[in-house]
Amino acid sequence: MLDENITVSDNSDVDEGGTAELRGYLSKWTNYIHGWQDRFIVLKDSTLSYYKSELESNLGCRGALCLKKAKVKPHEFDDCRFDVSVNDCVWYLRASNPEEKQQWIDILESFKVESGYGTSSDSSFNGGGLRRHGSVTSLQSTGSHGRTSRRLTEKIAELDTYNELLSKQAGQLQQYFEKCVASCPQINDETVEAIDAVKLADGVDMRIYTGEVRATSTSFKATCGATLATLQHCVELLRRREKQARQAEELYMALKNQLTEARLASKPGPDHEEGPHSTLPDDEFYDAVETGFDKMEEERCARVVPPAERTRDEVELPPPAIDNRLTVHALWSEIDRISKEQIQAAFEGVGGGIGWQLFAEEGDMRMYRREVEVDGMVIDPLKAMHKVRGVSAREMCHYFFNPRYRYEWETTLETMTIVEEVSSDALVFHQTFKRIWPASQRDALFWSHVRASDENTYAVTNHSTTNADYPPNAGACIRLFVTVCLACRSTWPAGETPTRDNIITSIAYCSTVNPGGWAPAGVLRAVYKREYPKFLKRFTGYVVDQCRGKPLAI
Repeated sequence: MLDENITVSDNSDVDEGGTAELRGYLSKWTNYIHGWQDRFIVLKDSTLSYYKSELESNLGCRGALCLKKAKVKPHEFDDCRFDVSVNDCVWYLRASNPEEKQQWIDILESFKVESGYGTSSDSSFNGGGLRRHGSVTSLQSTGSHGRTSRRLTEKIAELDTYNELLSKQAGQLQQYFEKCVASCPQINDETVEAIDAVKLADGVDMRIYTGEVRATSTSFKATCGATLATLQHCVELLRRREKQARQAEELYMALKNQLTEARLASKPGPDHEEGPHSTLPDDEFYDAVETGFDKMEEERCARVVPPAERTRDEVELPPPAIDNRLTVHALWSEIDRISKEQIQAAFEGVGGGIGWQLFAEEGDMRMYRREVEVDGMVIDPLKAMHKVRGVSAREMCHYFFNPRYRYEWETTLETMTIVEEVSSDALVFHQTFKRIWPASQRDALFWSHVRASDENTYAVTNHSTTNADYPPNAGACIRLFVTVCLACRSTWPAGETPTRDNIITSIAYCSTVNPGGWAPAGVLRAVYKREYPKFLKRFTGYVVDQCRGKPLAI
């Protein structure tokens, strides 16, 4: 079944026997500045065209390819991408999922097969390189094309000679037959009596020609045999010449494909600007990522939250005690152990020999990191210390844990699915994050648990987990592995009742993220330095704004 954003329709304007029309949205690589952009793709009348949107499809296309001569090639490691090329012109296309990509490829290939231009036997699908010859003789035969031509010319000259001999010998035999007819004038076309050839040959007049006829007949037979042998040799030479021509053509096509790939390699494309083969310098990579984050921030600022959503249900606040349903769940032992470890580590000092380095400071906020790399991937543990006035630890953790508010403060979130509702204080999430070009898109599967602790402390701990229904790296996304803890502790003057005016909440935000795939180390650390302070300020500001004018929840 075709994906809902792909349409195959029979065009009423197409004559009987014409092809169906295929149209739908795909992401198309544009250039270094804009990266991947959604474009409206149309296949009609042997032509693949694209438009900026479906609304502009009547205003003229922005580009077109003749599909009959195009090559359709799925990408080697991106499950959602395929390329369509004609000579040096290449369209890099990406579907929203592998199934949609395969639908496009199948339809394009089936169209090419029907038109007689299928690419299944194209040399580009053999690696685009030189074919491996089976033996040395096959290479030598390719170089003996001139000798084969000369031998064929010689054999044709022999056939000319045999033709002359056969003509002469046939003439001599014809003369003998005419003399036989002349010696028997009574022979005519209407004679029904059998002619005695032996008696005729033994006649006195014909006996003198017997030796000459026998010699001519023998020569004629030998000449016919030699002609047939030479013709057989010519056929063999022609077959060899055809094989050599085919090998030469294959060699030419292989070299042509290599030259085409070399030309394409010199042009900017997605394979050279994203992923492990990226040739972008770190500063350009960082500029691109920074632009992506700025765009997300602009979109967040442009959103207006309706007043109806600016409410808080008291029932949804984190419970002061652990829900009994969680203690009987299969994840309980892991959740309990990791949560205790994270809360303890959150309020530990950053001095001593642990190796924490201060990398950002603004007002009450301090950001620390420890540089750690595993197999070339940056997995720096991060720790942020901050103080917020006017909100409690319970309120802070409420807005961090509850999925109802996550889209409002998490700008990088694209999709969020609650995989399992374990209890009122524990959930399992699958989240897909917006793609920040030129890095690949990421997703994460993790459990999230909120709990109360000593000294007016609440904490939310997120930790990666597994689920058979959400396998890692099954689609276009690379799986992130995370351990995150937001630990909050509230204080107020002794002997006073806590209010919005006198309460202060100390926040310890700890994060260890394994990106799951390639990303430049320098760029990642620069992004951390820029984005983590902004994230913490954005989230705490959001909570202060949400709690303004509401009763304090301790």
